[in-house]
Amino acid sequence: MALRWEPAARHNTYDYLIIRGFAADGQSQNNYLNGLKMQGNFYNDAVIDPYMLERAEVMRGPVSVLYGKSNPGGLLNMVSKRPLSEPLKEVQFKMGTNSLFQTGFDFSDALDDDGVYAYRLTGLARSANAQQQGAEEQRYAIAPSFSWRPDDKTNFTFFSYFQNEPETGYYGWLPKEGTVSKLPNGKRLPTDFNEGANNNTYSRNEKMVGYSFDHEFNDTFTVRQNLRYAQNKVAQNSVYGYGMCSDPMYSSDPATSPCASVPQSQWGHTLTRQYVIDNEKLENFAVDTQLQSKFATGSVDHTLLTGVDFMRMRNDIDSWFGYAGSVTPSDIYNLDRGDFDFGAHPEPSGAYRILNKQKQTGLYVQDQMQWDKVLVTLGGRYDWAKQDSLNRVSGITDSRDDNQFTWRGGVNYLFDNGVTPYFSYSESFEPASQTGASGNIFAPSKGKQYEAGVKYVPNDRPIVITGAVYQLTKSNNLMSDPTPGSFFSIEGGEIRSRGVEIEAKAALSASVNVVGSYTWTDAEYTTDTTYKGNTPAQVPKHMASLWGDYTIFNGALSGLTLGAGGRYSGSSYGDPANSFKVGSYTVVDALVRYDLARFGMAGSNVALHVNNLFDREYVASCFNTYGCFWGAERQVVATATFRF
Repeated sequence: MALRWEPAARHNTYDYLIIRGFAADGQSQNNYLNGLKMQGNFYNDAVIDPYMLERAEVMRGPVSVLYGKSNPGGLLNMVSKRPLSEPLKEVQFKMGTNSLFQTGFDFSDALDDDGVYAYRLTGLARSANAQQQGAEEQRYAIAPSFSWRPDDKTNFTFFSYFQNEPETGYYGWLPKEGTVSKLPNGKRLPTDFNEGANNNTYSRNEKMVGYSFDHEFNDTFTVRQNLRYAQNKVAQNSVYGYGMCSDPMYSSDPATSPCASVPQSQWGHTLTRQYVIDNEKLENFAVDTQLQSKFATGSVDHTLLTGVDFMRMRNDIDSWFGYAGSVTPSDIYNLDRGDFDFGAHPEPSGAYRILNKQKQTGLYVQDQMQWDKVLVTLGGRYDWAKQDSLNRVSGITDSRDDNQFTWRGGVNYLFDNGVTPYFSYSESFEPASQTGASGNIFAPSKGKQYEAGVKYVPNDRPIVITGAVYQLTKSNNLMSDPTPGSFFSIEGGEIRSRGVEIEAKAALSASVNVVGSYTWTDAEYTTDTTYKGNTPAQVPKHMASLWGDYTIFNGALSGLTLGAGGRYSGSSYGDPANSFKVGSYTVVDALVRYDLARFGMAGSNVALHVNNLFDREYVASCFNTYGCFWGAERQVVATATFRF
C-alpha cells in the first residue's frame, strides 16, 4: 500500500497521510468521517481518537465522483462506533512509556424490549509526555449516539462527538543538521530534543453533531442521507525552528541574514527560529443524500447510485507571524528555551487575519453493472465550487467560482477460481485553499489515474492477495513563484506518480495469521519552475511491512497470542530541491496478548504492545532543510480491556 502516515514522525497534532506519493494540499488533511469530509483550513483540522472508531478505510486513487473534493492520491474514511441492540459494557486502561495514562469506556444497549431504540456512549481521558522534552499531551473525548430502528428497513442514527485537548503535544521543526547529518561537533541532536520555547502552547477543541439515515422502500429503492455540523477551535503560541544559520537561504546573503551578528564560524551550530500566535474558529456543514436503485435490463443487473452533496466551510483566522530574526538565533549546543514574550510581537513580524469561506455542491451518478462474470462500473460527477477570501488587514478580497466534471470507469472479470483482474480510470477535483502574492485564490488541481490489477480470493482458503500498477498525474499543482525575492506560489505545475502495490493476508492455520505488503513508488515533478525532474519530498521509492501472530488454543497457555512484525521505509528526498536524502530505516514491533475468556470474562483481554522494539534511532522524514522529524522511540504500552 502506497501510504505513509507522518505522525510516525514524533508529533501527533495532525493525522496527515501521504498516499501514492501525494499529500494533502498543505493546509488541510484529506480525512473523512462517516463518508463526509472533515474539511479543515490553515492550522485548523479535526482529529478523531482511534478508540472512538469502529474501523478506518483507506481508499486509493482519485475518488471525487462519490466523495467530492479530495486529494488524487486517495483518502482515509473513518467510521464511528454505532449503537448496538445487544448489551456492551467495556472499560479499558492503558499505561506506557512517556508517562502514558489512559482510561476509556464503551457502553451500548437497547432502550426497549423490541430493540427499536438503542444508545452508545463512548469516552476516554488521556495524558502523556510527548517524546520531546517539556511537551505534554492531554485529550478528553466523549461520543454519545442514539439510534431508532422502527423496522428492518429503516435506520436513523444520531451522532455527536466532543473532544477537548488542552495540550496537543509537540509541534515543531528540526534542521537536517543534527538529525540527518552530524553537527560540527560530530554529534546529532537527541531524539527528545525540543527547539521550542518553554511556554509554547497548542490547544484544540472539537464539537460535532449529525446523523445517518437510510430507508429501504422496497427491493429496488433505498434512500440514504448523512449530515454533520462541526465547530473546531485551535489556539497556539509557538516558537519553532527555521534552519541553521548555515542554511543556503541565509548564507547566500549574509548581510541580510538574521545571523548577521553571529560570527560565521558559529553558523553551523546556531539555530534560527520564528514564532506564530494563532487563534482560529472553523465551522463546517456537510450533507450527502443518495438514492440506490437495483434493477435489471435483460441479463444485466444494475446497482445505480444517484445523489447530491453540499459542503460549506468558514474559517476565521486571527494570527501573528514572527519571521526570521524575530527570535534571537541561539547556539543549538546550549539552546535558549526560556519563556518567550509572545505579547511583545517582536519584529520583524506581521498580522495575518484572514476569513476563508468555501462552498461546494455536487451532483453524481454511478452505475455498477454485472453481466455474468463481467462487472462494469461507470460514474460521473459535476461540481460547483465557490471560494471567498477576505484579508482583514489589507482589506483585499477575492472570490472564485469553478465548475468541473469528473468521471470514473472500470471493468472486472470474476473467474471461478477466485481470480479477478481489473482495469480502471478515475479523476479528481480539488479546489485550492491557499492564495497567491496578490491575495488571489488559486485554480483547483486535477488528478487522473490509470490502474490495472488483480485480486485473488479463493473460495476454499482464507487468503486475500492483491496487486496493482498505476499511473497518477496531478495537474495545476502549486509551484514556486519565479519572481526574485517572492515567497509565494503560483499555479500550473504537474506531478506524476507511478507505482506497484502488492498486499497479502492469509490465515495459514487456525493459529497462524500473516499480513504483508510491498510498495514501489516513482514520483516526479514533470512541470515546475524550480523542481522539474525532481522527486517530491517525503516519498520513499520502496516501502514494505510484514506481520505475523500465533494464538494458542489448547493447554495451559490457551488464549495466549504472540505477534511480531517489521516496517521498512526506503530512503526519501528531504526537500523538493532534492539537495539531500533521508536514510532508510526498519523498525520491529511486537505483541503479547492474553484472552481472559477461560476465566469466564469473554471479550476481555490484557496485552503488551511494543513499537520499535530495538529502539532504533531514525529520522522519519524531512519536508525541507529546516523541517525534519525524529522517528518514534521505543514505546511500551500495557492495555487491559474488560467486558462485563
